Amino acid sequence: MIGPLCLFADSTTPVGGPQAALGLVFGAVVGFSLGLTGGGGSIFAVPLLVYGLGVRTREAIGVSLAAVGATALVGGLRRLAHGEVEVRTGLLFAAAGMLGAPAGSWLGRRVPEGVLLLLFAVLMALVAVRMWVQASRRPEETRALRGSSAASPDEAGPSCRRDPNGRLHLTSRCFGVLVIAGLAAGVLSGLFGVGGGFVIVPALVLVTGMGIHRAVATSLLVIALVSASGVASQLAAGRPLPWALTGLFVAGGVAGMELGTLAGRRLGGPGLQKLFASAMVAVAAFILLKSLA
Repeated sequence: MIGPLCLFADSTTPVGGPQAALGLVFGAVVGFSLGLTGGGGSIFAVPLLVYGLGVRTREAIGVSLAAVGATALVGGLRRLAHGEVEVRTGLLFAAAGMLGAPAGSWLGRRVPEGVLLLLFAVLMALVAVRMWVQASRRPEETRALRGSSAASPDEAGPSCRRDPNGRLHLTSRCFGVLVIAGLAAGVLSGLFGVGGGFVIVPALVLVTGMGIHRAVATSLLVIALVSASGVASQLAAGRPLPWALTGLFVAGGVAGMELGTLAGRRLGGPGLQKLFASAMVAVAAFILLKSLA
């Protein structure tokens, strides 16, 4: 069996040499993923920490939440300054997600892990297929769906509608769907210990008709808030974080996010949505292979 590239003992172990370099590189990989797609950071962070640095699983989850949350916060604030974040939608989604996360943790202790992973992989694959088909057949829908004054309320489309200026109509139906989607993302986040970007971005695109670039920016705000709640829970449970390694991960993540953001802006909505769907299929396939093995 191939062991980790470096061994990490505990939260008091000093970080230096190859481990410090790997911490920066792995953080950059996580940040690049967040900047490019708005999700997937935690999914990459935990395996890199466990198999690459030899961090214990429980500490890896804490480092992942802290690093991904801090990196997402930096990226989210920058995109907020550029007017790319839908604050009201993001805060509503985040509040629901923070309520759903404890329920996910509770469920995770009672449902067999193999069953949960298989269900999660199937869910990711189904959402990825739908997003790919949408980007291929109706590329205009990768941008914000804009309604018109003549639009029929029964017209097929996302649960949330937008006015001709692209502003979201927060009707009772739209509010309810957003809360349910946020709760679902929070439950999945609690189940798997991830920021939930792979669920948040598709939900924002498919439920609210938000453009993929705007959904990526808004998801960073949601991930930062949900991750902060997760870190607080870790510390409250008496699980200290290896702060030096966490700092390296954050530093690498911020640099990687800059590269991911630049790469994302060079891709059109359909191309970025297809890339996101492909990444979801790859992660789903990995989960299935690991579960079957």
